[in-house]
Amino acid sequence: MTSEVNDSENPNPVVGTLKPHLLDVLGPGLITGAADDDPSGIATYSQAGAQFGFGIIWTVLFSYPLMAAIQEISARIGRTTGHGIATNLREHYPSWLLTWIVALLFVANIINIGADLGAMRDAVGLLIGGQTAIYVVFFAVVSACLQIFSQYTRYLSVLKWLTFSLFAYFGTVMFVKIPFGELARGLFIPTLSGETAFWTTVVAILGTTISPYLFFWQASQEVEDEHAMPKREALVDAPEQSKRAFARIRIDTYVGMGFSSLVALAIMVTTAATLHVDGTVDIQTSSQAAEALKPVAGRFAFTIFALGIIGTGLLAIPVLAGSAAYALGEARKWPIGLARQPMEAKAFYATITLATLVGTAVDFSPIDPIKALYWSAVINGIVSCPVMVTMMRMTRRADIMGTNTIGGPLQRIGWLATVVMTAAVAGMIWTSFR
Repeated sequence: MTSEVNDSENPNPVVGTLKPHLLDVLGPGLITGAADDDPSGIATYSQAGAQFGFGIIWTVLFSYPLMAAIQEISARIGRTTGHGIATNLREHYPSWLLTWIVALLFVANIINIGADLGAMRDAVGLLIGGQTAIYVVFFAVVSACLQIFSQYTRYLSVLKWLTFSLFAYFGTVMFVKIPFGELARGLFIPTLSGETAFWTTVVAILGTTISPYLFFWQASQEVEDEHAMPKREALVDAPEQSKRAFARIRIDTYVGMGFSSLVALAIMVTTAATLHVDGTVDIQTSSQAAEALKPVAGRFAFTIFALGIIGTGLLAIPVLAGSAAYALGEARKWPIGLARQPMEAKAFYATITLATLVGTAVDFSPIDPIKALYWSAVINGIVSCPVMVTMMRMTRRADIMGTNTIGGPLQRIGWLATVVMTAAVAGMIWTSFR
């Protein structure tokens, strides 16, 4: 009964129940958008704002429709086929392509987990001091236990509440003096540069907003929700549900990605108006950005910024580990899903644990966490290209999507996002070898 009341796609809601509220409609898209602003992303946006000032914030406005379109396409693949992206790759594409993509995704996610755990550790250390190594282990254990032992619906509620931690970055803007003329020019008039650092930063921004783990996560969560809602069926089997399903996905995705973009803009504006003006242009981590804010924006802005790092990390790490487990589990034909009990999907939950443990080990290894934090976003940008090309081809195949093949504006914007990501990576490589 509960699932019927909460199912915003149910064409015949229980008599006497209210129409679904926006919070009921928001789910995979909102959580995915919020997870996009993880500590790695915060570091990327902080570095961009500190190094290039307002001259690079146009990338946030430019990337919003691209990231929203590609995430809507990911969600549609999951909701239409009833399978995640890796399952569709396994069933319809060469095995070598699936192996290569899943392996790269796994490596990128582990690096990202380690970088995010390190950022959270440093943020807590800045706020309260103490043995920072303990914080890494604590956050890793909490993140893994949430996924393994929480009831699925309760776990999703926790993730939704964690999205509110991102409001911290709207708070920091209130303590900064913003030159609105420069802000408007930087937002609406693109500025380009031939410098390698510029193109590396552009790839990092695109890589942290259009990331492979977000594609796999949102598609798999659509499948999870389909199984959790008795009235829902895969759209290839129930095309009459398509109209309501796609309307919900569109609202969920565009609100979630819009929220993510506004947070990114707030971070870049904050660092552009403070650190860049102050001459602090070399910011490598999110916690370093928080510490640098203290003398120029005040302790309160510093505290809010640091707390935001912790909250977003608690949201992003389960998404990173979970997307790796979904991809590997689907590739290996394991029983998968956060709605399953641990003993029903041993390999799936073992993968979540392994990804979190290896990510934790990164913080105790000789690997430089500062470089890992920034370059994980660049790696994601490079990995995204083949994944996006495959996804776009997938959406035109009737043997995969049935009557719900994707065309029109959504298809064109999806291909534009793919071309832009590929061009940005090519630009970075070209400027590196000049």
